[in-house]
Amino acid sequence: MGSFNGRNLMLTLYLAISLLIALDLREYARALVATRLHDPTPRLWGRLTLSPKAWFDPFGSGLLPGLVLVLWSVLTFLPPVVAYGKPAPIDPNYFHRFKRDSVLVGFAGPGINLVLAVVAGLILRVAEPTEFGRAVGAFAFVNLCMAIFHLLPIPGLDGARLLALVLPPRAAEVYRNLDEYLPLFVLVAVFLLSGPVQSIIFGLTNAVCGAASGHSCFFWMQLPP
Repeated sequence: MGSFNGRNLMLTLYLAISLLIALDLREYARALVATRLHDPTPRLWGRLTLSPKAWFDPFGSGLLPGLVLVLWSVLTFLPPVVAYGKPAPIDPNYFHRFKRDSVLVGFAGPGINLVLAVVAGLILRVAEPTEFGRAVGAFAFVNLCMAIFHLLPIPGLDGARLLALVLPPRAAEVYRNLDEYLPLFVLVAVFLLSGPVQSIIFGLTNAVCGAASGHSCFFWMQLPP
């Protein structure tokens, strides 16, 4: 712990590649589900694509994950490996059933990340704790971090959009208006409130990873529990 070496660098590389795939598929899934629910807005805005250029956000997709990965490369402080992209423009007025379709869109991103993590966990069921297992474990870990993080009620993330659906109209409007402060909320959650947020995300991550693969993600990444 607390050192930079080739082994840590390889783990950081696995995490970085996993994060790019997780974020790309998450943003595509959200745009795809909205399109399938009769909203043409994501397609018209060029968001129905797997190109990272469509969703790249300087802070959420660049600075934030870059800082997180630097910290992981030296294993001094291990924040959740998370990122976010520019949200696909969605117009709920096209939805045939507003609340149901909004919920489906809200769960689309975390849902695809959860599916990817479970598939990786099932692969690990028949794998050994080798370098391959380490890479697949990192992939499962990142996707679970992304799924859980984006369901937190942080304004601007999926969890906040879902929560707003059950709030009174005025409260929901105020809540949605906080989206513009997403970078600030994320910095507070990931770094200033790192203790409780890390406990929630890592606890759930290792529980799901353990159920799918038989061991925690930290075991597969060959890190102390």
